Amino acid sequence: MVRGAPSGTGASESLMTIGQVLERLSGDFPGISHAKLRFLESEGLVVPQRTGSGYRKYSEADVKRLHYALTLQRDHYRPLKVIKEHLEALDRGLEPPVLSSTAPVVPPVALARDGLPNSDSFRADGSTLRLSRRELLATAEVEEELLSQLETYGLVTPRPGSAPYDADALQITRAAAELAAFGIEPRHLRAFKTAADREVGLVEQVASPIRRSREAGAEGRAEETMAQIAALSVRLHTTLVRAGLRSLR
Repeated sequence: MVRGAPSGTGASESLMTIGQVLERLSGDFPGISHAKLRFLESEGLVVPQRTGSGYRKYSEADVKRLHYALTLQRDHYRPLKVIKEHLEALDRGLEPPVLSSTAPVVPPVALARDGLPNSDSFRADGSTLRLSRRELLATAEVEEELLSQLETYGLVTPRPGSAPYDADALQITRAAAELAAFGIEPRHLRAFKTAADREVGLVEQVASPIRRSREAGAEGRAEETMAQIAALSVRLHTTLVRAGLRSLR
């Protein structure tokens, strides 16, 4: 059951602070934050009770509702609009749409305890996910025009064959679609591609001499070095952006 707690929740029910809710959810969702819970609340996915002083108090039903919403977002890549429809269906005593187990699913990104990608995110995972153009458009829930623009600006590059799109293409397309909701168009994302290419070049610059050496296991060490540097690069980039945004407040 994931329906929210009714307004008349009994006083005997143990209510939780936002910190306690984060602790409950962090095991399944590393990196979950106060800001994320406040965002889901602002979107109407959960409505915690408030004390006289304005502090949030969550019921067990609220936590289950959050867990359900976060699972749909992470494991099934459902946008907030669809997640809200599922929750509204449950609120009205209906069953939400069945999630197809045959739909393409992007491999999860390996995260460290702080929610940032770790080196496992950049190791070859052997993913065999391949999508046709129609499958990509349907799974990412985007229009043909957006995908064409992403290809024009080099953000998505299809491979030869009838199923030219991989998991990376799907993640990029979904991210671009969500950014587009804020008025950020594919042409604005060229800076991301340029920065990413520079980071890749830096990683390759360090890894190439290791790969070219004749020592046993050189290829494996090169792959490990690339994964670790890539994770550190993303961590540095994320922290710099976070610090920059903090200076604007």
